[in-house]
This record gives sequence, structure tokens and C-alpha cells, in this order.
Amino acid sequence: MILDKEFIKYAFKQKLMSLYAEDISELNKYHYFTALGNLVKDYISEGLMKTNKYYLNNRQKQVYYFSMEFLIGRLLESNLINLGIRDVCKEALTDLGVDFNEVLSVEKDAGLGNGGLGRLAACFLDSMASIGIAGHGCGIRYKHGLFEQKIVNGYQVEVPDNWLKEGYVWETRKPHKSVIVKLGGTVDLIKENDSFKVIYKNYEPVLAVPYDIPVVGYDNNIVNNLRLWSAETVDEDFDFSSFSNGDYLKAVEYKYSVESITQVLYPDDSNEKGKILRLKQQYFFVSAGLQSILRRYEKLGLPLNKLDEYIAVHINDTHPSVAIAELMRLLVDEKSMPWEEAWKITTNVMAYTNHTILAEALEKWPVDMFKKLLPRIYMIIEEINKRFCAEVFDEYNGNWNKVNEMSIISNDTIRMAYLAIVGSHSVNGVAKLHTEILKNQELKNFYDFYPEKFNNKTNGITHRRWLMESNPKLTNLINETIGTDWIKHPLELKKLESFAHDSSIQDKFANIKRDNKITLSNYIKNKYNINVNPNSILDVQAKRLHAYKRQVLNVLNILDLYNRLKENPNLDIVPRTFIFAAKASPGYHLAKQVIKLITSVADKINNDTSIGDKIKVVFLENYSVSLAEKLIPCTDVSEQISTASKEASGTGNMKFMMNGAVTIATLDGANVEIKEAVGEDNIVIFGLTASEVIEFYKNKNYHSRDIFNNDPRINKILTQLTNGFLNVSNYEFNDIYDNLLFKNDEYFVLKDFDAYVNAQNKINQLYTDKAKWQKMSIINIANSGIFSSDNTVAKYADEIWNIKKVYLKSQALD
Repeated sequence: MILDKEFIKYAFKQKLMSLYAEDISELNKYHYFTALGNLVKDYISEGLMKTNKYYLNNRQKQVYYFSMEFLIGRLLESNLINLGIRDVCKEALTDLGVDFNEVLSVEKDAGLGNGGLGRLAACFLDSMASIGIAGHGCGIRYKHGLFEQKIVNGYQVEVPDNWLKEGYVWETRKPHKSVIVKLGGTVDLIKENDSFKVIYKNYEPVLAVPYDIPVVGYDNNIVNNLRLWSAETVDEDFDFSSFSNGDYLKAVEYKYSVESITQVLYPDDSNEKGKILRLKQQYFFVSAGLQSILRRYEKLGLPLNKLDEYIAVHINDTHPSVAIAELMRLLVDEKSMPWEEAWKITTNVMAYTNHTILAEALEKWPVDMFKKLLPRIYMIIEEINKRFCAEVFDEYNGNWNKVNEMSIISNDTIRMAYLAIVGSHSVNGVAKLHTEILKNQELKNFYDFYPEKFNNKTNGITHRRWLMESNPKLTNLINETIGTDWIKHPLELKKLESFAHDSSIQDKFANIKRDNKITLSNYIKNKYNINVNPNSILDVQAKRLHAYKRQVLNVLNILDLYNRLKENPNLDIVPRTFIFAAKASPGYHLAKQVIKLITSVADKINNDTSIGDKIKVVFLENYSVSLAEKLIPCTDVSEQISTASKEASGTGNMKFMMNGAVTIATLDGANVEIKEAVGEDNIVIFGLTASEVIEFYKNKNYHSRDIFNNDPRINKILTQLTNGFLNVSNYEFNDIYDNLLFKNDEYFVLKDFDAYVNAQNKINQLYTDKAKWQKMSIINIANSGIFSSDNTVAKYADEIWNIKKVYLKSQALD
């Protein structure tokens, strides 16, 4: 199938006719999107089928990336770019009188993720397909995603994200490939000869139905797969007998219990029901995914003891770590493999990426809850732990303290990160600093015990999405300046550095940035009725809202700048627009209060005409991939101000850098490597270092009230939070106030305040020298190629998965 302009016009009209039985003139952009999406999907599906056939016929080793999130965003334009038909499709639709950009805007973001973890998984899938790695995603098809964020009277309000309401053009339901997942019940072990037979009784069966979404490689004929699992009832979902006998609730109880598993991402786990639901979700998709993988492997006709030679499973953060016990169950119980052999295969198959040092994200489960929901899996974890503890006991000459410190099960709690480490052959951090903290601080016991397992793989982003798609004008300028080799070899962006001092390139870059800023200003005006000056510095902090990411530090600086302007309206500053975008977890009260603080500060400042529009503050609701694509190309200043040692890596920092933003940052996560890449003159660094933060925690010699008492700026700002200055109740921000003062400012907001204000003053000074600023921006773009996920995934493939690249000739898909 050759998609030239005339064929696309013909096929597009035919698709409209088959879908709606109406002439093109009678339809609208929603119909056009559905038709074009289906047309492109038909083309992709052929590629997916032939890619899978190639993998099967050649017994290609394949990797399966298990993740709770896949924040894939919109796919139409991305697929068109990777297929190399974006421009011809635009021309074809234009000939038919259809606005191509309007058609693109119709697509909803898939509700499959929340933050950096999910976007990383999406970037990795794109890169695996684009560099020729036989790699697939495995996750959950959330009916309502996380939530759609509304800001009402300055507060976050969560409403369901109905992204599937009109169907999803890219997915294919495959009920014939469904599997059964068993929850609850009881387990009996019956001895047969020299082994035990497992009898599972009184369990709740859940039908896991796969929905497949194709993942298109860039210009290489490869189409991989993202498989998402939906929880459905087995056989009849209506208990007619109970209904007839008047037990109406019992009749539908099973249906609701099952379907709740795939309703939402990250249900509130501040209560026991929420915790149980999260555990159900994790086991559900892990069990379904592994059953599917084994079924596919058996088609190769190879012995089971060679599984690790053909299959790799990657655990993206701790959520899917139950996969280790589940694979053992499948091999030992279902396939009758001896324990020792199954364990060797399991550890060779499994690899684990740790994304955090925060205790809240290192999954832990109460033994009673886990045992009740997953009785056989608990037994297997007990056995894994018993054998592991025996190894530790022997290694450390009977040191029970060491055994207790490293035990997977301790104090009636199962520590899933420990299971992930013990049951994997590779454990990686996601930035050099993060990995060193894991090795020397958080997971030191395990690093000492398994030094060969630990390695670093700094995160990356796909430049096809975050530069080519989101910033086409900049992409064209780069192509005109250094050619197009960088598209397949992103390290070639380095060539751009030799043009950083070229005034004509600087001017072109500045004009592109300003055009992008005008587009965003118009969007903000239309949606929020706020006038944003496109000549102002666009200072952006867009990321998940969490105390350690320190949106509060940003707000305190804004209030300080506002106070200075009130005292001196003639203060010589470049106009500044501060933009925030973030979702707070529904149960995270402090984070939701920070949103109210941001919106209250915005109302105060944006309506004060006495400061002459020198500051504007904007909170963009419902942050998503498509919103990020609008925001990132416009940004001048990228806020990466987490408490040093807390951010594992960050990927937003890379996206902003790739689009020419200058980073203001602590030396945390991948900020350290960005500084190494661009040089200290092209980034603005401030604040405590990771070692200083760790030392403060250790010595407990930080006292935030001392800063409050000795810094009049801090004293004034925090008082303004509680005295009605922001036109809200005096008690509105008590929790923020208490967190900073009476709970001793866990994330050192006040400690870093002075350094941050000075860094912001430096930004203002740098921006006044236009040539210098443009040079800094271009140097950032030129050095961003090292953070392409193509490079990162290639390292995973070589050093963890042991997978070779696939090269498909074009005729393979003709």
C-alpha cells in the first residue's frame, strides 16, 4: 500500500462513507479525525502483523516493559511523522477543504498515566520501535485514567477523565487472547511423588481482556505493541438466582468488584479498600501479561528452560515487582519446573528500574492483606525470602541484624523493592546521582551484597515527540542549519553548537520562540482571560505536584518579587510570566493546598494594576502531554528546583532543554548531567547539594524557625500567608505555614530561599543580554541529543536485556 496524496484523498472519502454513510460536506472535524485515524490504523496494522511474523519466524528475543503508566498522549500526528506521511496527509486534507490542524486537535490524550514515570515508558516504547528493538509495553487499560483536573474557585476538583467515551481509534480488542487471573481464595498443597500439587479453591476469577495499541517506529517499517488489560467478569456477569431471590446487591457485587480493578489509575490508598484495590491492579496486569508472554513463547516450540534466552521482562519502578513471584508460580505450579531451575530463569528474565528514594513510593504491603488477596503468591515470596535470608546469614557469618535489615518480609510487612532486587539480574537507577545514592545510601546493603547487579541508565526523552512534533518551526531551522541526520542520530545535534554565536541563527531562533509564545499567549487569553506579554520571560514549572518538587519555593520567590515591586514600582526587571501546571493526588491535602496558594497569588498579582503588568502568574489546569506540547516550545526558563537528592532523574528538564529553555536548578537528578553537558555558564545552579541535604538529615541540625526569625523577607511572606493578605481566610494556608515552620521544613524550602532569589536575579540579568541568552539557548539544544531515549534504550538493550537490533527491509512491509 503506497500512501500518496491522491490515494489518501480517495481512501479518506471512502472511510468517511463506510463509517458514516454521508458526504464529506455533511461531516465535521470529529468525523474527519475518526476517519483519518482508522485509515492510518489500517496501514499500521499491516506493519504490526508483518513485524510480529518476522519476530516469530526469526525467534527474535523480545522485551516486555511492565509499567503501571504509559502516558502516550495523542498518537495521530506522532504516527504520521514516524510513517513519513504527515506532510502528504496535510496536503490531501487541505485539497479536500479540511483543516488538518483542527483534525489533530480533536484527539483526546489517552488516560493511561500521570507524570514522568508514564511519559518515560511512552518514550521508551517509541525508541524501542524506532531503533529496532523488539520491545512491547504491558499495562492497564484504565477506563477513567487518573482524573480530569478542574480549578474551581482556585481549588483542584477531580472529575472523571472520560477519554474512552467516544471509543479509542488506535486500540484493537482481542477477547480470544483473554486469560483468567485468580484473586483471593485458599490454597492446598497436595504431595504427589516428590513434588507438591497446588489446588486453588474459592477464588474470584477475573477475565483479563487485552487491548492492543500499535507502536510505530520512525522510518524503519517496525511496529511493536502496547498491550493493555481490561478487567471483566467471567461468563455471566449477572447472578440471576440471587436477583430472583431478592438479593439485588449480591447479584451485581461480583461485576462491580471486578470492573473496579481497571477503573482508575492510582486509587486513593489512604484507606484499606484503596490499598487492596491497588494491589489487585498490580497483580492483575502482571499475571495477565506473564501468562500471555508464556503462551506466545510456547509458539516458538522451544523448551521452557531456554525462556531467558528469548524473553526479557523489565519492571518499571516497584509497582510490577510481584511479577517475580508470579513468574515463579507459573513455572513451578503450572509448568512443574523444579524451584532452583525456575529461580535461575526468573532472575535472568527479570530486570528492575528504581525510580525513587522516597519511602512512600517503595511499595510495602501488610502481610495479612497480601496473604488474603494473593495466598499462593505470598507462599512463594515466603520461600524466596527464606532462601535469600539463608544466603545473607551465611555471607555475614550469622549476623541476624543484617538478615533483619535485608529481609523481604519484616515486621509483618512485605518490602516489594527488596523482592525486585533479589529476583532480578539487573537493578538500575535513572541518573548518575540517583544511582550513587541508591548504592551508597538507600540500598547500600543490597549493593554490598549484589554489586554486579547495580548500574545506571540515565532517563531520556524521544526527540521525535518533544522536538519534531511539538516544535516544527525549530525543527525546520535545525534541519536548514545542520541537515537532518540528527533525526535518526540525535547526538548529531551537537553540530548546532558551532552556530551558537551566529547572530543570524540567534535571530531566527528568537523569532521562533516569540511566535510560539504568541500562540501560547492567545491560548491563555482565550481559556483564562489573562493577558500574557509574549515579550516577558516565560518561567515555567510544569510537573507532578509534590512537596519535594518545591512549587512552594517558586511561589515564595514570586511573593518576594511582588513585595519588592510594591515597595519600588520602578524596579528594573524584565517582565516575567510565571506559569504552573500540575496535578495533585486526590488524597494529598498539602499538594492541593499549594494549588490554592498558587491561584490565590495569581488572583492577587494579576489584578494589581499598580505593578504595571511586570509579573503575571498563570495556573494551567489539567496538565497533559498535549498541553506540555503547547507549553514547552515557548518556555524561556525551566524550573527544576527539587530538593537535592530527592528527584531520581526528571525528564521535563530534558524536554525544556531540547527546546532551548535555560534551566534554573538544584544539583539533583539529571540536572547534574545537564550541567555537565552544557557547562556551568549555560545553566543557573543554586541551593544545597545532595550531600549537604543528607548531612542535615543525619545531624538534625537544621532549624527553619531560625531563618524565619532572621530573614525579614521570609518573615513577611509567611505572615502574608496567614493574615488575609491573599484575600482568603487567615487559616487557608495553615498547613503550608506549619509544614515550613512547625514541622521544620522537611524539603529545605526556607534554607534554599536566599540562593533561589539570587539565582532568579541572575536570570533577569542574563535575559537582558539578548545575544548571550540566545547563545545559551542554542547550546542547550545542541547538547540535548545525549538525553534522547534512543540512546538510553540502546544501553538497556546492550547492557541489561542482551537484545540485538532488528533491521527490516522496506519490501518486508510492501
